[in-house]
Amino acid sequence: MDTILTYFENIPSSHRSLILVSGITFFWLLEGALPLFNFKYKKWRHALPNFFFTLTTIIINFSLAFLLLKTSDWVQANNFGIINWIPNMPLWLYVVMGIMLLDFFGAYLAHYVEHKVKPLWMIHLVHHTDHEVDTTTANRHHPLESLIRFFFTLFGVFIVGTPIGIVMLYQSLSLVATQFSHANIKLPRKVDETISWVLVSPDMHKVHHHYKLPYTDSNYGNIFSVWDRLFGTFMKFDRDRIVYGVDTFPNKVENGSVSGLLKQPFHKYRKPTAMESSD
Repeated sequence: MDTILTYFENIPSSHRSLILVSGITFFWLLEGALPLFNFKYKKWRHALPNFFFTLTTIIINFSLAFLLLKTSDWVQANNFGIINWIPNMPLWLYVVMGIMLLDFFGAYLAHYVEHKVKPLWMIHLVHHTDHEVDTTTANRHHPLESLIRFFFTLFGVFIVGTPIGIVMLYQSLSLVATQFSHANIKLPRKVDETISWVLVSPDMHKVHHHYKLPYTDSNYGNIFSVWDRLFGTFMKFDRDRIVYGVDTFPNKVENGSVSGLLKQPFHKYRKPTAMESSD
């Protein structure tokens, strides 16, 4: 465990980029072998706007990474944060707790708030208006959302008290986890269900991308499924009946355009009717 933490404390930017590219490549190929849906789309054409937003996310995260370093250095120097207030923890438990709590603050809580606060939902909408969810959808976030997510993670580092090694390990695991859960892959139902007791599985997360409420407001987790189960936001839905997108933003052309997606958060909010929200 010491070796792993030392590596992630000093992980080069090139290695972080390699994790990103390797994950997309692996799941992209797996989607061809084990597709959940046989989308009638040009895969590269669909991926282009998603790659654009992946790039903006990378730029924002790398530009602000010094804040994560400064914060993690401060909490360590001052012995501040949840995991530093629990005495006599073995290193493996210290790391696991750090990752799980960062997953709560940086992913689950951020995601939940984005769905409950209207202006934030309009920003998060860019992620949900993909009509063919696949592994490239994982980092399809408006630049404003990338900023929001970053500051939730920063808050998590402060409250949890994580050293930079755990922060970098968490971010790497989070990246691969979201590529996995968004991948257009069809695992055996029992395998997927078993995975979902601990981790967010593809079938579990796809429910979140169903185009109607209440399913859109469920399954917020990123790495661990425990948060949805603990806070009552876990839902099941037949994966074969899932329809991607958002019922109040059905324009597929605009939802596949970079310029259209950049403007999407500034559309007038329209709350779906009860009939629209039912399935």
